[in-house]
Amino acid sequence: MDKTHIECYGDELYQALVAREAVAPLTDREPDMTIEDAYQIQLRMIQRRLDLGETVIGKKIGVTSKVVMDMLKVSQPDFGHLLSGMVFSEGEPIPANSLIAPRAEAEVAFMLKRDLQGPGVMAADVLRATECVMPCFEIVDSRIQDWKIKIQDTVADNASCGVFILGGVRADPRRLDLALAGMVLEKNGEVISTATGAAVQGSPVNAVAWLANTLGRLGITLKAGEVILSGSQSPLVPVVAGDSLYCSVGGLGNAAVRFI
Repeated sequence: MDKTHIECYGDELYQALVAREAVAPLTDREPDMTIEDAYQIQLRMIQRRLDLGETVIGKKIGVTSKVVMDMLKVSQPDFGHLLSGMVFSEGEPIPANSLIAPRAEAEVAFMLKRDLQGPGVMAADVLRATECVMPCFEIVDSRIQDWKIKIQDTVADNASCGVFILGGVRADPRRLDLALAGMVLEKNGEVISTATGAAVQGSPVNAVAWLANTLGRLGITLKAGEVILSGSQSPLVPVVAGDSLYCSVGGLGNAAVRFI
């Protein structure tokens, strides 16, 4: 795909974000779009936000579960950028009308204390480089109409990233077995999902290693101080104003989010 088309689609997705109005799937219009094209579109969309003063504060990993991989017909996750304008504090309500079609995911976030440069990063390297882990909620959102996405659509759309909240508790991942730690997700007081970290690439630690190695092949380093969202351990839960969600991770703690 040529530079003009890449910039056009990146600008279109940025305008969809600002206007909160979804657009037709890119893959309907560009059936030959590659994942590499989609990442270039993602970078254009991100650059529009950086030009207005936001900063990159981390990365997110998406498409980590087998169910979603099968749905999108892919065999590996994808990634997007976390920006300073995406962060909500725990206890701060999220206006549902600030998003288009929000869906909540419960997961574990990593905060790095050392750089991670792939390829060749192993799970042990991730643990050594991690300052702490936290339960969190990512609120994904799609600028593509009705979530009718293929992998290229969601990659171009910054891996469908919306906003996120980090739980207030922090723990040393070397003192936890994140693969076996159970997560319980409640919506409006009702349990709707239970899972373990093994649902995310066998372990959230493995997902972060995958990201470091994937970015390393592109010449990108995960930096000390960055936050990494390791991938959903829950189904995508549609949310509207008035909803509240709570997740608890065994041995780690809990996080909560509410919408107004």
